[in-house]
Amino acid sequence: MRRSVLILLVIGLASAALVGLSSALARHLCARHLVPPDDDLAWLRREFGLSANELDRIRQLHEGYLPRCRELCERIAASRKELQAALATGTGLTSVAERKLQEVGALRAECQVQMLRHFHEVSQAMPPDQGRRYLAEMQRLTLGFHEHFGEAMSGDPGRAHGHR
Repeated sequence: MRRSVLILLVIGLASAALVGLSSALARHLCARHLVPPDDDLAWLRREFGLSANELDRIRQLHEGYLPRCRELCERIAASRKELQAALATGTGLTSVAERKLQEVGALRAECQVQMLRHFHEVSQAMPPDQGRRYLAEMQRLTLGFHEHFGEAMSGDPGRAHGHR
């Protein structure tokens, strides 16, 4: 009886180990082969059923947009750092802090404008139905945070200050 329990225990542990190793190996292989680590646009091809030519055109648009995006991100980061420094004086909201806050807001708005222009351009490189779906989703993501924040702070009973 003791020997049978021991054999069953060893078989159970070996089976669990085999299942665990198989699962880890499958995840690793799928991750490596389904999405190459250096292709951040592969999801577009899968999600929107794009041809290789369509994805190549979008890749060109994306690579052309990245330098502008990086530059705006750097400007926003620098402006935020200056704002934080102005706020850290402990003397209240100074005129310098107010100007920096307006500057950060203007840069963020400029960033959103550039993003929406880029998304529109990308949508035009897709089949019409897919392009409309892509653009709607990118607009939702780009503007959604700000709309949600505005709704939460709007004074609408039950929604004000994050209450639902």
